[in-house]
Amino acid sequence: MNCLVVYDSYFGNTEKIARAVGNALLQAEGHQVTLKKAGQTALEDLAGVELFVLGCPTRAFQPTEGAAELVKGLPGDALTGKKVLVFDTRIAPEDTPNRFLRVMVRTFGYAAGTLGKKLLKKGADLSLPPEGFFVAGTEGPLRDGEEERAAAWVRGIL
Repeated sequence: MNCLVVYDSYFGNTEKIARAVGNALLQAEGHQVTLKKAGQTALEDLAGVELFVLGCPTRAFQPTEGAAELVKGLPGDALTGKKVLVFDTRIAPEDTPNRFLRVMVRTFGYAAGTLGKKLLKKGADLSLPPEGFFVAGTEGPLRDGEEERAAAWVRGIL
């Protein structure tokens, strides 16, 4: 299967998850994987792709500008017939120091959910529900075991 893993990352945590996903796909026989940053990805990169994976950090309850712009620029049928996975990196609600912020998280959610909804409108077939991977603090690092959990998550479609 031809796979494209695209990510946006501020502190390197989302890139680590994207690489874990890409490596898990590479370990499955017959998979070709391309890993790209969101800002360096063009519509042409989707040609021949059977699995498209998109990930970014959650910033102010939303996807990053790079990930949002990538999705916005896709034509309405760009993902028709393609398997799609979406993930984000985030702070766990229990690690949020402020009660008001915890309420906001429950109200507005995370980047992966928003991206998943937008990708469905572009013809995506979400092969798994959008997933979140946890960082410790606003800049990370990733919580222990998150890269392994990401690899296990993507193996769920193989």
